[in-house]
Amino acid sequence: MKLAHILAAGSLALLFSSCDTLNQGGFTLPPQGTGTATGNTGGSGSTQTQTPSSSTGSITQAEANTGIKQALNSGLQQSIQTLSVKDGFLGDAAVKILMPKEAQQVESALRAVGMGKLCDQFIMSMNRAAETAVKEASTVFVNSLAKMTVNDAFNILLSGQQDAATNFFKRTTSSELTSRFSPIVQSAMGKNNVSTYWTQLTSAYNNLPLGNKIETDLNAYVTQKAIDGLFLKVADQELKIRKNIGGARNSGILDKVFGWVDKQ
Repeated sequence: MKLAHILAAGSLALLFSSCDTLNQGGFTLPPQGTGTATGNTGGSGSTQTQTPSSSTGSITQAEANTGIKQALNSGLQQSIQTLSVKDGFLGDAAVKILMPKEAQQVESALRAVGMGKLCDQFIMSMNRAAETAVKEASTVFVNSLAKMTVNDAFNILLSGQQDAATNFFKRTTSSELTSRFSPIVQSAMGKNNVSTYWTQLTSAYNNLPLGNKIETDLNAYVTQKAIDGLFLKVADQELKIRKNIGGARNSGILDKVFGWVDKQ
């Protein structure tokens, strides 16, 4: 396991421990079918006696927080491990970064004149840059989880959306991910000769009598594609946990929390 992953896991362990300590009482999730949380949600100051979950089938505030955060962390770590290895992006058709849409005419024209190898090298270099950048996501997601409120957890659990947790991450991390990914992508593109290949591609294309020149902000393009690919994989992992595909609910708390959601 890479150091970044170890640090992220450690941070989250402390986070979960804090949640358990702070949230042991004063809250019971709603009975089946109500869709409304009761008790102390951290805003009104009112409290309601907690009913033991073993006798009612409900889950406590601490269980809800810990369960959803474990699910999010599991999805994140698995996604990073999948995407950050060699060919994590390049070898997966679902996330593989292709030519920018506005530059696909460049690819077609150059392949037609025997320059397919250059196109392949360029595409590979973009994907290598994304594979490098995605490792930075751990710290950003840990920060996001630390800021998650009780109501955030309830909304994720009770929304009825299969990608509610992923959407939470999108809302709370996209801006920071872009800021962190951008310089990493730029550096990685330099190491992988992306700009060099792009210059060669566009120069070769612009020398053909085919029309307008192509201008694309490659750094912004690859950065966004890396983030899109990451969220796609996190959503896949969230669905596996919600549906318990392949035994994805690999802890007692995940099984209890999402098992409760199944019954709503």
